[in-house]
Amino acid sequence: MPDRRPPARTRRGTPPGRTDQVRAGTFPIDTGEVELAPDRDDPGGWFVVVNGVPSSYVHLDDPTRLDFEYVRWIGDVIDHAEPGPLRVAHLGGAGCTLARYVAATRPGSRQVVFELDAALVELVRDAFDLRGVRGLRIRTEEARAGIGTLRDASQDVVIRDAFVGNRVPEHLTTLEFARDVGRVLAPGGTYVVNVADRTEQRHARAEAATLREVFNQVVLIAEPSQLRGRRYGNVLLVASNAPLPLDQLTRRLASGAVRARLVPPERVAQLVAGLRPLLDPAPADGYPPTTTDDASAPPA
Repeated sequence: MPDRRPPARTRRGTPPGRTDQVRAGTFPIDTGEVELAPDRDDPGGWFVVVNGVPSSYVHLDDPTRLDFEYVRWIGDVIDHAEPGPLRVAHLGGAGCTLARYVAATRPGSRQVVFELDAALVELVRDAFDLRGVRGLRIRTEEARAGIGTLRDASQDVVIRDAFVGNRVPEHLTTLEFARDVGRVLAPGGTYVVNVADRTEQRHARAEAATLREVFNQVVLIAEPSQLRGRRYGNVLLVASNAPLPLDQLTRRLASGAVRARLVPPERVAQLVAGLRPLLDPAPADGYPPTTTDDASAPPA
């Protein structure tokens, strides 16, 4: 599978006027505050820090630059999707790094971003000129409600990167929600899930068990050191009802600046053996009550 990323561009400083496009500082938003911080090593780069948590890295001049390791892995998954424009739903927006990446690498793509925080949406729209990204809509809406508005088989890729602090809202982890994602995915579509997890991968394993109830293939992607139980970090789950390009993805992930390991479907099945899927609470209880803290984890 060819690398769809455009060749890296030589940078000779910031274009005239570019430094005035983004104003550094901390700004109030509906859910707290966001800091826009310049990359001191590159005048085109900006960090988006939401309530103290680094949420996005945006490069104004190079939308194909994905600095956060797990975002690069998602980019690798996107690169190995079917050729041509894609229909992509993003659950969680922040700086819309991946939406800019898809627009640059897959011209003609149609994308929708669901972001709960209206003030954050307005801030990043202006700061990063998101109104100029063709085919991109940003909707101020909670992610699960947003998925519920999408038509059956209307998306090629759904990316869940939604957090409250460093935790995924639990109502976005359940079997009922996974079924709704499966409904909106076209045949052969791909669901990509970002989980921030501890060394035991308890949350990722519980979510993998849930996704296996809906999708034929579920793989796990993480740094080898995390899979060996040595660090906290991001874990990706990639799910589809069509065969995933396992060999190509494995090679790409292993050759990146930050090496990642792909755990194949058969090994994921072993890791989640005996785990029950996460379920919505009883209607009277409301969201969210499901927990995964009692899962034990064998090494991947």
